Amino acid sequence: MKKTIVIGASLKSHRYSNKAVRLLTDYGHAVIAIGSKTGQIEDIEIYTEKIKVDNVDTITIYLSPKRQIDYYDYILNLKPKRIIMNPGTENDELKVKALDAGIEVVEHCTLIMLNMELF
Repeated sequence: MKKTIVIGASLKSHRYSNKAVRLLTDYGHAVIAIGSKTGQIEDIEIYTEKIKVDNVDTITIYLSPKRQIDYYDYILNLKPKRIIMNPGTENDELKVKALDAGIEVVEHCTLIMLNMELF
């Protein structure tokens, strides 16, 4: 099971981050959701703190570039294999930092990637 962290997870079922958590789970990924409010998306708990996770495959981001700044060190220290920057979250500063750390950066939509079996 690939561990995937969703940063910017929302309790609102119409939000793309919420849909991503559910679809990732449907596709068999181990999902860790981090958001601004505690709660659950189906059986997945939303954490409000930056929890330590080992062996992270993918981090998918649903935060604006400005809100990502507080997560730079956290993301880079987790050493994921890749970061997915969903539409509207593209961030050249984080992209350069990630690439310099040997982390693949993909600018694409997690939902589309899953549905097209590109994930």
